[in-house]
Amino acid sequence: MTSERTPSSPLARARRFAKRRARVGLRRARRSVVPALQMTVAGVGAYTVAERVVGHDAPLFAAIAALIALGFSKEPRMRKVLEVSVGCTLGILIGDLLLHLLGANLATAAVVLFLSIMLARFLDSGPVLAMQMGLQALLVVLIPPPEGGALGPFTRSLDAIIGGAVALVITLLTPKDPRREPIAELKSVVDAMTASFRDVAEAVRSSDSRQAWHSLIRCRGLQPQIDELRSAVSSAKELTSFSPAYRKHRHYVRHMGEVADHVDLSVRSMRVVARRIISTVDNASLSDAGVENLSAVLDEFADASLLLSQAVSEPGSAYSQRMETAQEALASLAQQLHPKWLGIVTLEGETVVLLLRTLVVDLLQAAGASHEDARDQLPEL
Repeated sequence: MTSERTPSSPLARARRFAKRRARVGLRRARRSVVPALQMTVAGVGAYTVAERVVGHDAPLFAAIAALIALGFSKEPRMRKVLEVSVGCTLGILIGDLLLHLLGANLATAAVVLFLSIMLARFLDSGPVLAMQMGLQALLVVLIPPPEGGALGPFTRSLDAIIGGAVALVITLLTPKDPRREPIAELKSVVDAMTASFRDVAEAVRSSDSRQAWHSLIRCRGLQPQIDELRSAVSSAKELTSFSPAYRKHRHYVRHMGEVADHVDLSVRSMRVVARRIISTVDNASLSDAGVENLSAVLDEFADASLLLSQAVSEPGSAYSQRMETAQEALASLAQQLHPKWLGIVTLEGETVVLLLRTLVVDLLQAAGASHEDARDQLPEL
């Protein structure tokens, strides 16, 4: 007797939707506490400096420039903060200059707004900055410039400089470990690659190419994560270069950048391996011995990749030792990669082994070996 599922009522669906949104919103809010504090300190701090220290009356644009320059991101980047700070200052300066020369009218407002939006598009590809600087341009036109003062109508431009400077100081001094974000991104990529090795090993073992398709799809989906990894490494390099508190980490961060480059190459090689294994499995191009040996080798790739993941997640004193362990496992694996030793005699099977030789060299370099040493681990063909 078949049972039919009773459709849920609109009220029940609305309740589930509200719970889901509340859960996601709370998680997002928890992650945003530190950026929100940074923005609060930047806005209020810039306003206070301009008003109490410099003596400006109602320095609204100091707070606006600080908030726009800092932006809302979990790890503000030095170069981006500097670029946006300069852009905000130039936008306000252009607005003040045009207002001084042409007067406050609709034509001036249109020119100021257009130039500010174009400047924002020059600085950043996202739509948020253009909207923020466009709003800033409208405020420049709509709010009457302050009277008097050493700079006269250009007081707001000085306020913008103060706001940008406060944002830069907060970016430099906010307590955070510059290694944390690159480590998290790199570990996520390597863990996904480990799962991909498990998938292709199972595909060979069970003669089920769908598992290899899963691996290929997963590797193709890693490109946004790799881009995030490169961005995180770049941000960490900037912070360790400019901030005296974190200069001690600059060599480690530079090494993380080299590891990220080789992991990127490894993921690209893995995509090619997965595509070839799909064809090899579909065409039944391996003998029983070849299936057993190749699947075992792919499992060893997954184990070695797991060791690499554990190494990159350990930035302390154990980092070098874990990297050496991963390198030893990969070197042992590389020494097995000869088609005849694996019982593989078909052209398609040999192609898979040749592709794995390229992949193991990339992984050995990610684990710290030189290209020459990694290549020397491979048996002569």
